[in-house]
Amino acid sequence: MRRRRFAVAAAALLCAAALPAAWAQAFPAKPLRLVVPFPPGGPTDLFARLYGQRLATVLGQQVVVENKAGASGAIGSMEVMRAAPDGYTLLFGTASTHSLYNLMNPAPQYDALKDFAPVAIVGGAAVVFIAHPALPGTLREVLAQAKANPGKLRYGSPGSGTLMHIAAERLKREAGGLDIQHIPYKGTAQSKPALLGGQIELMTDTLGSSLAEHKAGKMRILAIAAPKRSPQAPEVPTVDEALGSRGFQAVLWNVVLAPAGTPAAVLETLSAATGKVVADAAVQESLAKFAIEVETGSGPQAATAYMRAEMSRWKPIIDAAGIKAE
Repeated sequence: MRRRRFAVAAAALLCAAALPAAWAQAFPAKPLRLVVPFPPGGPTDLFARLYGQRLATVLGQQVVVENKAGASGAIGSMEVMRAAPDGYTLLFGTASTHSLYNLMNPAPQYDALKDFAPVAIVGGAAVVFIAHPALPGTLREVLAQAKANPGKLRYGSPGSGTLMHIAAERLKREAGGLDIQHIPYKGTAQSKPALLGGQIELMTDTLGSSLAEHKAGKMRILAIAAPKRSPQAPEVPTVDEALGSRGFQAVLWNVVLAPAGTPAAVLETLSAATGKVVADAAVQESLAKFAIEVETGSGPQAATAYMRAEMSRWKPIIDAAGIKAE
């Protein structure tokens, strides 16, 4: 009898050990759900839909994209956090949801690192600093004017606590603590007309969103917060080039995540599929039109390291400026 019980128990343990591998082989066996924590139509939504479309082709299963906007991305993020950790519910997260959120909220409703299992960083769009054409032609000259006229210049951002807001605060700090007024708007759909209409003199945005007006001479992109110039606007210097600084980067990046507890084998399957998606030349060409660059060398561990590094990059800026979530 004891031998029989031992044999049954041993068989059960062997079956349990084999489950993750079997699960990975069977995954995915049904459609996946990709939650976008922002409204339709923006750069994150466009990226997510293209990613979902190609992911479906690679995995051989439908990927349903759902927009769950609100609370600067927290509502959609928490929905995925609470989902079953089986790989069938994914989040198309951003720098705001998985770097800045925990840094600005004294009582956050989720932990960006502990409550999620990253699949991969998939790419992002660099922040740019923009001026009205009436201002001087270079970033250095504009900052010199701001220094000579404290509080006279105003810059608009897509909202308080956004990466574009915090990137501008970093620029002010590194330029010697400049007094430039921050005017928060509800997205670039409001801040851009304000700049064009002369209500503000400066604004922050992403390159793809402002490129048409820059090319038309309606606004001037002074510098891009990236390690190198963009092929979409090779005439625009990097911030480092413009100011002689080192390492000034601000990228509105995107990351694909699953709920914490998702089996490692499933994450690896999703990561491998994601790698194929972002390596697709057609995907890269489509995203390049919006000045979004893909990240092809990421995976679960690399994504976690990247998010930690971004938190370390922005925490001193947020703390020094006293920025809190609204």
